[in-house]
Parts: sequence; structure tokens; C-alpha cells
Amino acid sequence: MAKTRSIYSCTECGGQQPRWLGRCPDCGEWNSLVEESTSPIPRGSPGPASQGRPKPVPLGDIGSDALPRVSSGVPELDRVLGGGWVPGSVTLLGGEPGIGKSTLALQATAQLDARSVPTLYVSGEESPEQIRMRAERLGEIPAGVQVLGETGAEAILSHWESESPDFVLIDSIQTLQTDRVESAAGSVSQVRETAALLSGVAKRRGTALVLIGHVTKDGSLAGPRVLEHLVDVVLGLEGDREHSFRLLRAQKNRFGSTQEVGVFNMQAEGLSGVANPSELFLAERSAGAPGSCIVPMLEGTRPILVEVQALIATATYGVPRRTCMGIEDGRVALLLAVLDRRSDVDLLSRDVYVNVAGGVRVSEPAADLALCLAVASSRLDVPIPSDVAAFGEVGLGGEVRRVARADLRISEAARLGFRRLLVPAPVPKYAGEEKCELIPISNVSDAVAWLRAST
Repeated sequence: MAKTRSIYSCTECGGQQPRWLGRCPDCGEWNSLVEESTSPIPRGSPGPASQGRPKPVPLGDIGSDALPRVSSGVPELDRVLGGGWVPGSVTLLGGEPGIGKSTLALQATAQLDARSVPTLYVSGEESPEQIRMRAERLGEIPAGVQVLGETGAEAILSHWESESPDFVLIDSIQTLQTDRVESAAGSVSQVRETAALLSGVAKRRGTALVLIGHVTKDGSLAGPRVLEHLVDVVLGLEGDREHSFRLLRAQKNRFGSTQEVGVFNMQAEGLSGVANPSELFLAERSAGAPGSCIVPMLEGTRPILVEVQALIATATYGVPRRTCMGIEDGRVALLLAVLDRRSDVDLLSRDVYVNVAGGVRVSEPAADLALCLAVASSRLDVPIPSDVAAFGEVGLGGEVRRVARADLRISEAARLGFRRLLVPAPVPKYAGEEKCELIPISNVSDAVAWLRAST
């Protein structure tokens, strides 16, 4: 019998050490090594790819249509995937608890079942009865979906071989364990070995495999970092519990772009795709209030209009307070310093509160000009006209720089009724049908001067 020994695995990078260390030598993370009991694989044991080993094939003989995509039936999900599931691919879907991962997965399996695609739903967290109850809440029950409540990887592979599904869903990878590793479910070695075992079978049989994973408190996927390198696609479902909007992003995609984003609306019947998210985000906007500015953002190839809000108040303590929601704190601090230094807007003795309405997170610098206008509008108590939007990157010298795909941003803003846009100088070309006045802005002082003159 093989002797069991203990090793220490890093939860961040998956590196293994013979003894405990306070800091991982491979990735430098502190307090990330956890003890695990392992035993070597017996001699002669078949590996995950021991059967049906592939043979070398000339690259020119491989057809481009050898792996046709299978549509998920959810348009927003297909947009992020790049057209649908790829046979033999492995997708990792992560998100906070209760964000809607299992709901989205069940809706996708229901759409596949409607097109008679053999599907196997494996749940290690919920019983088949609980899955049936959730399916009843979502509407029509996908009667053809095979549901299996199992946590043993070998037992799952046995049913996989007998049922021969074209689509397999595992909810979740942290609940599975294999006999090849003697450690608790959810440990680094168990997650690594079970994921490698399942992905090997999926690629050998040409089955689309989806793994649902947990996330840590900082929002990153739980488990070893090697798990993200093992799969083909990494999807993240994010959103604010206080809002019904959910955003699906691709953090990694070997078969498509990682710039696309899917927008969903959480309802009693499940997640419904939002074809026009700009109208949804601006539905509750209060026009005429100081401190509000609209910015056309770009998520992949999709322009989205969001509202940036700012509130300036007198500091009650010695050090002014800066509070930001939906936008990076460091970016806001930089823009406040530029606005205070390069214009006549005084912010040194004021509390500044910044928020992006709708629970959206803004990461691209195209929102710099809109944020500066919102801050100046609140400080001067001058409302920005309701038909005005703005975009542009602001540098440390106060200059407003151009951003990518200005034509898409202008077209989306004009389509939703914004007739004046503050854009970086020189004015970009616009050939849209809707009338829209483009106002060139060279620096933040020009933007503040235009705001004063607009009253």
C-alpha cells in the first residue's frame, strides 16, 4: 500500500512545498499554504487520457468547421462566448453566492433541452428535488435534462460514459472529489485533480463541459490558479445585490473576444437578457439635478450609456472625505487633483462622493470628462442640461484626450436623444442620421467654462 504523506499547497498559484512556510516561494503570497494528505498513484493506474490517445494530424488537414458551435439559446450568453458552446471545450463560471450562476446554468440547459441536445446536470450542492423546485420557479421544466446528485468524480464519469451527453454541467467543482487524492473536497489538490480528470474526458469525447466555481471574499475564483489555466473559457457573473442588473464578462476566452459583456435583468422568472441596456440604466435618471452627467461607455463592441453622479459637501472634519462607488478610488483622486489644480473649482476643503448609478462598474478612462463635469456641476450648483453627454480621457496636465470608437459612442448617445456631446478636440467624424452637436473640449478649464455658460 502506498504511503500517505503531507504536502503544503498554495491556494493562489497551486505550488507545492514539503513543509509549511509563511510565504509561498512561487508567487510570494502570505499565509496561502495549506496542508494536504496525498498518496502517490499506484503503478499501472490508468490516467485520464490513457484511452483513445490522439495521433498527430497535419495542421493543413484540419477543417476550420470541425468544431461547430452550439448555441446556448441565451443571446447575451452567446455574445460573451463568441457564438455559443464549443464541443470539447471547458468553461468555468464564477460569481458571488446568490448572484445567479445556477439560475443561468439551468436556463442554458433548458434551452439546450428544447433543441433535443443530450444534457447532464451534476449537482453536488443541491438535491435533484431542489433543482426541480428551482426549475418550476423559472417556468417550463426541461423534462429531458438528466439530473445527477453526486460528488464522486469516478461515479460521474461512469454515468457520463453510459448517458453520452453532448453538454455536461458541474455545480460546483469545489464539491467534487476523486479517489486519486486523499484530501477533503474543495482542497487545492482535489480541485486540481478533479478538474483535470473531467476536462480530459470532455476533450476526448467532444463534450462541452461547464464548471461552476466559488469565489473568494475579494471576488477572485477560489481554488488554485492552475484551474483558470486548465479551462478554455473563464466567465464571471457580477452585480450588486441591491440592483437587479447582472453583468457577464469573459476573463479568458480561447474561442472569442474577452471584451464583450452580457447584460441580464434578475426577475422572478430568472435572468432575462437586456437587448438595450442604455435605456434600462437611464430609466430612473432625474434630469435637472446638479452633479449628474451621462457618459457613453464601450463594453466590447456594445456602447452603453451610464450616469455618473457626484455630490460635494462641506467637510465636517479636518481631512476631507472621498467616497467612491462603481469607480476606482485612485482614478477619482487623480481627477479631483487635476480639477482643483487646472481649473477654478475649489475642492480642497470639500467632501466628495462619487457614484455610478445602476450598480455598474466603470473602468475605462473615457468617463474622466463626465466625472469632472459632474463634480464641477455639484460644486457650482449648476445642473448639466438633460440633452448633454460627455466622454474623454483627462491627463495630468488637464488636457482632454481622444478615446477609442468615438463614432459608436456618439451614435448611441444620439439615438437615445442626446443632442449635444462634449468630445475631445479635434471633433471626431460622425456620419449618423440623428442630429447631434459635437462640442470640442481641449482641457478641463474649457469644460468648466462651458458649464458656467450653459446656464
